[in-house]
Amino acid sequence: MDLQELKKSLESAGKSLPSTVDSLPAGFYNPLIVYGLSIDLVEPGRVLCSFKVPARLLNNGNFLHGGATASLVDIVGSAAIFAAGSPTSGASLEINISYLDAAYLDEEVEIEAKILRMGKTIAVVNVELRKKKTGKIIAQGRHTKYLAFSSKL
Repeated sequence: MDLQELKKSLESAGKSLPSTVDSLPAGFYNPLIVYGLSIDLVEPGRVLCSFKVPARLLNNGNFLHGGATASLVDIVGSAAIFAAGSPTSGASLEINISYLDAAYLDEEVEIEAKILRMGKTIAVVNVELRKKKTGKIIAQGRHTKYLAFSSKL
């Protein structure tokens, strides 16, 4: 595909969205991702949850979208930071994800987030998505966050 074709392809994909997309309320994205998520365990520095893969999170190949997986790493990883006692979930410095397998419609997925390191200003969280039935790893992520505690000045 030449550069002009690529440009047209990207632009036309964005134009095919309904005009209502721009009118969606701020903050709609996180609930879209986590709706249906069940929290199975919360303990200091660890969160375990599960969900069935919904149609709204599928990509064109009919399996869990990589962007949805990245959002789950972010959101559930941030919950583990709160579970470790932080008053803030911080700001992302780095997030990396290894996509190892696919999860399909209605497949049960387990997500486990564990703090690897929690300092005064930096937290590092490991987040793993697994097939609940077999334990096979779907994705493994590591999220580093800056814990920007607010000043009382």
